[in-house]
Order: sequence, then C-alpha cells, then structure tokens
Amino acid sequence: MKAKNCLIFGGSGQIGRNLIRKLTKNNYRVTVVTRNIHQKSYKIKTQANAGYIDIIEANIFDEKKIRNLFKKADICVNLIGILFEKKGGNTFKNIHSVLPSLLAKLCKEYDLKHFIHLSALGINDPIDSEYAKSKLEGEANILKNFSLATILRPSVVYSVDDNFTTNFMTLLNRLPVFPLYYGGKTKFEPIHCSDLTDTIYHVISNNIYSKIIECVGPETISLKKILEKLQVLINKKRILLPFPLPISKLTASLFEILPNPLITRDQLRLLKYDNIKSGKYKTNSDIGVPSVRFFDQEVKKYSFMWREGGQFSTEKYLSENKLENKTDN
Repeated sequence: MKAKNCLIFGGSGQIGRNLIRKLTKNNYRVTVVTRNIHQKSYKIKTQANAGYIDIIEANIFDEKKIRNLFKKADICVNLIGILFEKKGGNTFKNIHSVLPSLLAKLCKEYDLKHFIHLSALGINDPIDSEYAKSKLEGEANILKNFSLATILRPSVVYSVDDNFTTNFMTLLNRLPVFPLYYGGKTKFEPIHCSDLTDTIYHVISNNIYSKIIECVGPETISLKKILEKLQVLINKKRILLPFPLPISKLTASLFEILPNPLITRDQLRLLKYDNIKSGKYKTNSDIGVPSVRFFDQEVKKYSFMWREGGQFSTEKYLSENKLENKTDN
C-alpha cells in the first residue's frame, strides 16, 4: 500500500508528537510545519524513523511557502491553538480563525482527501469569551471552505507533557493556599492525550467525515475535585480558597502581566461554563473510540516528580520501606 502523506501544523506539542508516532508506525508519511526548526526539530524528529518524517520551517501565514506543501499532501491536520494572546500576531482571531480558514481553502484547492481541525469543547455558550468566539468563527470558516473537514472538540487534554496537570501540581507543591474560581464547580471531562490521538488516527484511517465530534474522557470531574485528586497524588494538603468574583477578576488581570499567566480574564469568563459534552454532536465513543484512560491512574504515573524524594517516592519504594519498618519492629 502506498503511504499517505499527512501534513501537520502544530506537531511539536503533546498532541502532535503522540500523533506523529501513531501515524508513522502505521505507514503514513508526515510533514510537520514549525516556525522555529532550531527550537522544535529535536523534539519532532525523534518521533519517527528516517524517511517517514520531514520538518519544514515556515511562517504559518506565509501562503506562498505552505502552498507548496499541499501539492504533495493527502491529509492535513491542524493542531495549532493558543490559550491566551501574545504579541507578534498571536491573537485569537489570527490563530483560531484566519489560519484555519486559509488551510481549509488550500485543502479544497489542492483536492485533499481530508482536513482534521482541533477546536475546543464547550465553546457554544461562552458568548462573552474572545477565545470561544474565535474558535467558533474558525469552525464556521472551515466548513464553509472545505466540506470534507472533521472538527474535533476535546475537553481538557492531559499527559506528562501538558500545561494543565503539570502546572497545577507545581503550584500546589509551592503554594499553601490555592484560589478556587467559581467555587471550583466547573465540570470537565478530561481526556488523556493518547485517547485523543487514538480518535484522530481513527478519523484519518477510517475516512470519517462527521462535521463535529466532541472528544471526552470517561469521567466528569469538577475543578475542585481535580485539585483534590492532584493533592493526594503529590502527597500535599493545601487550602482551596474560593475567591469572590471581583477579587478573581483583579488577580486574573494581574496574572496577565506574566509571560505565561496562570489565568486570564478571558479564561475566567470561560470557567463560568461547564466543559462537558453537549449532547448535540457525536462523541469519540459514538464513532467507536471510547476513552479508556482514567485521570487518577494516568496522572499517578508521572506525579512522583512533584512529591518529596522525586522518583524515589513511588509506591514501589514506599511499600518496600513499610515492609522494612514492619520487619524491624
């Protein structure tokens, strides 16, 4: 069978690297577009055997350069997204709306077999969020420009390489008091990165053209419960303090000054709404790829890095210590 060529935008992140490994193991050739080959290529090129992966440095808005990449592609996957805006054109509108529209047009022009776009769960309701509005606008532009597109809307994606559980565990490890926004009542259906890439691969390999698929994990967990679970996993006990909305807005505006803010005012607006499946669209389970990885079990595999003693705090060593203590007594 002739190997299909898959063009990936956003291949250096946790989802991209997992997807590259899965595709190349199954005889897909992958071309990854990165804005800085010197910073990103060492992460990307180790994900596949030579001959199955090409890394191209390009500005993602350089239409002339990326146009050439579509001439040899069969499938395009867009994984690029941002959680907060930065300088230099990294705005919600550019990344979530303009870029997907451009990629969809090129997919149509060069008659690609498929275009898979990663959006976000729970973006219909937060009409006061610029992030959500840009994501919806991007989806509309894609479906208008390329009918053979499949849009995936994942809930929070977690793994050892994420910016979700790892950031929370770092903060819980250092702070005696942790802020709870909206009382920590916001619900999520976190999906493990491997479950999500299984879904993406299934969509690609089975030519699934459902317009929108909501990708969720097997559990519904509130933000407060997530923080409580993480405390247990790193053996810490912290005070989870509910913040009144005015104070929450003030702290969010202060965090925005930082290069990588814990939370922004726009993200605070998003937290008013649950991040769970809507029931209006098919889910990953409906297309035959139910999530099989549970939050506690997966985070436990890498949470030792935030415990006292690091790698020597795993259950294996703890159980041996307990056994020795019993023997001594």
